[in-house]
Amino acid sequence: MSATIKDVAQRAGVSTSTVSHVVNGTRYVSAGLRARISEVMQELDYRPNSLARSLRVRESRTIGLIVPDNTNPFFAEVSRAIEDIGFHEGYSVFLCNSDGRVEKERAYVNSLVTKRVDGIIFITSGGAIAPLQDLTRHDTPVVVVDREVPLSLADLVLLDNQTGGQLATRHLISLGHRRIGCITGPSMLTPSADRVLGYREAMDEADIPAKPEWIVGGDFRPAGGEAGMRELLDQPDAPTAVFACNDLMAIGALRAIRSAGLNVPADVSIVGFDDIPLASEVVPPLTT
Repeated sequence: MSATIKDVAQRAGVSTSTVSHVVNGTRYVSAGLRARISEVMQELDYRPNSLARSLRVRESRTIGLIVPDNTNPFFAEVSRAIEDIGFHEGYSVFLCNSDGRVEKERAYVNSLVTKRVDGIIFITSGGAIAPLQDLTRHDTPVVVVDREVPLSLADLVLLDNQTGGQLATRHLISLGHRRIGCITGPSMLTPSADRVLGYREAMDEADIPAKPEWIVGGDFRPAGGEAGMRELLDQPDAPTAVFACNDLMAIGALRAIRSAGLNVPADVSIVGFDDIPLASEVVPPLTT
């Protein structure tokens, strides 16, 4: 059976309240007495009840992180960075995969609030704001990453997706391309819409028409990039270069290009977005 605070107090010859003050740092305890209590806690392998402590001090030292899919390298990188910083600052991180489903987001929000997390970092599934509205009712601090939502619901950390789309397209134009396609992400996600807007702006400033048939839908996954690339290659006036709105789709597009008996960059140039580690491992290495 696990040691209790009473066991520690009896072994150390002090009151349970003194042990509690050492555990929670709520009152001055002399260095010698603190050391003796800490030694007994170690001997008995005493582990304070973190939930009970959080009820007293209103701080659990935990953070909830909700992402659409942690197998996606972009979300995996974000999750790892948050976990690393959280650990350095003394926080544990609860990772939740929503699969891009609003009902799972709301279920995780309810679970994390019940666990009394100190805050939630959220990459939402899209335009749905119901999970964020749930959080405002609980007065739980929330930061939304890479998604645009009303500022009244959360603080935001955003990428400059529009400028990124411009830079990717300008790079292809600088290589001499004039028939440049674009494989988009899901239309309801603002990162995809902003990257496509950047593509259109770069084409417009170079006086190059962005033909509607050169803009094909994808899903931010390799299969979507492969299907989109095949659609572009099947066109009579197929693009000689493609901006894929994320690296996973660019990798899928590379597969479609090879399957068509073409080479990159000799026959078709391609640029991705996100700079995931996998981009440097494919052959040829992906420009992103």
